[in-house]
Amino acid sequence: MSADDQKRISGAAAAELVENGMVVGLGTGSTAAWFVKALAARKLSDIRGVPTSDATGALARELGIPLVALDDVKTIDLTVDGADEVGPGLSLIKGGGAALLREKLVWEASNRCVVIADAAKKVDALGKFPLPIEVVRFGHVHTSWRLADIAAEFDLPPPRL
Repeated sequence: MSADDQKRISGAAAAELVENGMVVGLGTGSTAAWFVKALAARKLSDIRGVPTSDATGALARELGIPLVALDDVKTIDLTVDGADEVGPGLSLIKGGGAALLREKLVWEASNRCVVIADAAKKVDALGKFPLPIEVVRFGHVHTSWRLADIAAEFDLPPPRL
């Protein structure tokens, strides 16, 4: 079975978890896009989506999913997003791309989170690629000190900022 088939099937299965009245976090990436498409195909009359990226928002709008901003909802009922890596014991890396901060904020606001992935995301050990860290202006110096301390704990070079 192709990776696209696996992504489509996992997206469709996750879309079945959504019920009318829910606020749904809409993840970012190729696997999450299959979820958004499957969710739109269900034609639920009373859902609202909180996209984790501009690209996901554009796709959801194109498919007719009503959107709300994260600041317009107190909680999100369910967020569905793809994984960047899935390791032993279902440990995972989520947030290896450009939507890192938005994905984390939506994830944190969610009552339930579901990760979908194709078999190519399975790894024997996490860390196949460098993990990005997004730093916002507020507290950026303090954050750099913390990152340097963490790097030193593991005998790693300090992060480049």
